[in-house]
Amino acid sequence: MRIIAGKFRGRRFDPPADNWPTRPTTDLAKEGLFNILTNRLDFEDISVLDLFGGTGSHSYEFISRGCNNVTYVDKFGPAVHFVRKTSTTLGIEEQLKIFQMDVFRFIENARSQYDYIFAGPPYNLPTIDIIPNLIFEKNLLAPGGTFVLEHNPHHDFLNHPHLFDVRHYGKTIFSFFRNEME
Repeated sequence: MRIIAGKFRGRRFDPPADNWPTRPTTDLAKEGLFNILTNRLDFEDISVLDLFGGTGSHSYEFISRGCNNVTYVDKFGPAVHFVRKTSTTLGIEEQLKIFQMDVFRFIENARSQYDYIFAGPPYNLPTIDIIPNLIFEKNLLAPGGTFVLEHNPHHDFLNHPHLFDVRHYGKTIFSFFRNEME
């Protein structure tokens, strides 16, 4: 795992993830996603929610690019431990809020809105298709905000009313949803 850009550019981290139930986003897909986001977001002025955060790769990337308000959520203890340790190593404890809990429970109880939300759930998660609706029903995405869901070709959100873009990187697909300004 490597950080692509920003103040931590080129830093590599090797999570002991051989037996983890995580599926880190490939460097190619992550680089493609962040090339898109760089043209759409002002990293220094947004709040970010990283759901199914796994190794923390997306969270580190945002903080490296200047984001000071990132919330990471994952329920898998070893992954959360790794993210806490990496956060200390990078000295980013002030910018990164870490929650070890079930993502759906977090969504149900969240009281904040976020300018950007990323969800990278396990591809075999049986409830992956309800995630976009939950984000909008719980009003987690700020007006004008963007939500990106990483998934595989077995899921299709083309008829979702908030979908505005879809990008393919091999078998990795990013579906982009927007909360239109009121």
